[in-house]
Amino acid sequence: MKAGVLFSGGKDSCYSAYLAKKQGYELACLISVFSENKESYMFHTPSIEKTKQQAQIMNIPLLIQKTKGEKEKELEDLEIAIKLAKEKYGVDTIVTGALHSVYQTSRIQKICDKLELKCFNPLWHKDEIEYLHELINNKFKVLIIGLAAYPLNQSWLGRIIDEKFIDEVQILKEKYKIHPAGEGGEFETFVLNCPLFKRELKVKSFEDISTGKNSWTREIELE
Repeated sequence: MKAGVLFSGGKDSCYSAYLAKKQGYELACLISVFSENKESYMFHTPSIEKTKQQAQIMNIPLLIQKTKGEKEKELEDLEIAIKLAKEKYGVDTIVTGALHSVYQTSRIQKICDKLELKCFNPLWHKDEIEYLHELINNKFKVLIIGLAAYPLNQSWLGRIIDEKFIDEVQILKEKYKIHPAGEGGEFETFVLNCPLFKRELKVKSFEDISTGKNSWTREIELE
């Protein structure tokens, strides 16, 4: 079983890759889509170019596909990338980090069906709090690099997902209906370390950018 992983560098794609490997898949390649549209319906954008360093320390080939990020049209670019993964690396399965997004999952499934590939969603409908605890228990070091929901503010940028973080997002879930795992786009993440990495990535510098009301992005530079 050879898998191509749809890879953003965030917790969901990294943890899905980890689970796929545990279930016996060979991680043949990573597939990252670099979108010009910061509000893409399909693709994670903060610090997306840093997937190059992650792929390097995972020792897994990275396929990069650029897109303008236009709604629905960006799926054509995704299909190009998945088709290339099939042709170049012989993948028979595409792994996604989807938790609850029917919009994303249905469109990826449609592409996989067209290309006669299986689609594996190891996080699908996983309990979000249980999931966050699993990240910690499995030695995932996850950095918050994007925010887009009240009452999250700039002070949340740069936080690591730990037990204190989980306690606080549980409170926000009850009070403000925020998804604790950020599935609604409330926050974006970047993985600095996990069992798939040969070493931990270190942040050398960063720039915080306000992208709108209650919306922030941290662009990071790695050592």
